Amino acid sequence: MNTQAEHFFGKAQKWRDEFHLLREIVCENKLLEEDYKWMHPCYTFEGKNIVLIHGFKEYCALLFYKGALLKDTKGILIRQTENVQLARQIRFTNAEQIIKQKPFIRDYIKEAIEIEKSGKKLPMKKVSEYPIPEEFQRALDEDEALSKAFHSLTPGRQKGYLFYFNQAKQSKTRAARIEKYHQCILDGKGIDD
Repeated sequence: MNTQAEHFFGKAQKWRDEFHLLREIVCENKLLEEDYKWMHPCYTFEGKNIVLIHGFKEYCALLFYKGALLKDTKGILIRQTENVQLARQIRFTNAEQIIKQKPFIRDYIKEAIEIEKSGKKLPMKKVSEYPIPEEFQRALDEDEALSKAFHSLTPGRQKGYLFYFNQAKQSKTRAARIEKYHQCILDGKGIDD
C-alpha cells in the first residue's frame, strides 16, 4: 500500500466508509498498483492511470481516466462537465450503493485495464474546435507578437487559454482575463505555469 494513500484513507472524515469499500474493491484486482496523485488514491496498470478514488460535498466517486471508452452497459458512468473529454465517474452517496454495484465496479475496472492494454485512445478535441472569443481575436489581430506567441504554444496550452477565456460570460471579464494573461502568453507559458 502507498503511504500517502494510507494517510488519505486514515484522515478521511466524510466518506470514510465509502472510501474504504471502494479501495477494497479496486485492490481486489491484483493487476493494479496503488499510487497517490492529485491528492487522491490513484490505481495504475504498468504506470498508466486507470481509476482514482475521490470525494466531493454531495458524493464520492470512482473516476475512470478513459471512461469514455468503457461500454457502460449499466448506464452508470457520468461525465463531470461538458468540457471533460475522456474521464467518467461512477458516483455514490452511501456505502449501500457501492455494495449493490460491487460486481459492476469490478467489471468496469477489468474493462478499463483491457482498454489500457489495447492502447485504445479517444481522439481529443482539437484547438480549432474551441471558439476564439471576439475580444481575444481582436487582441491577436492587433498584436502580432501575441498572435505568434499564442500559436507557438502547445495545443494543450492554447486550449487552456481558450477554455478559460470562454468561461467568462461578460465581455469585460473576458477582456480582463486576456489582459491578465497577455504577458504569460508572450513568455510561452500556459495558464497554469
